[in-house]
Amino acid sequence: MEYDVHIFVCNNQRSGSEKLSCGDAHGLELVGEFKKQLKELNVGLKMRANRSGCLGICDFGPTVAIYPEGTFYVGVKKEDVKEIIESHILNKKPVERLLLKR
Repeated sequence: MEYDVHIFVCNNQRSGSEKLSCGDAHGLELVGEFKKQLKELNVGLKMRANRSGCLGICDFGPTVAIYPEGTFYVGVKKEDVKEIIESHILNKKPVERLLLKR
């Protein structure tokens, strides 16, 4: 199935390493919040939020990637989900404070 918006939330949990990871708990909480809020929207877009494996930027997690744009958000908290949906998904304006700085 093709989606208008596809949200990937890293839930990679690294064990036995000093490197940071996004974490299963944070990832699942974020996926749940995205799903809940997207379901409530009913705006005529085909959208999906799901957990993913490592997105390769562990030190900045929890990480969320939104496609088709390929936008990466870092340090995302449950409280940020509403802003990401309203600003990025509905109004096509990225949430600058959460963007991965390259």
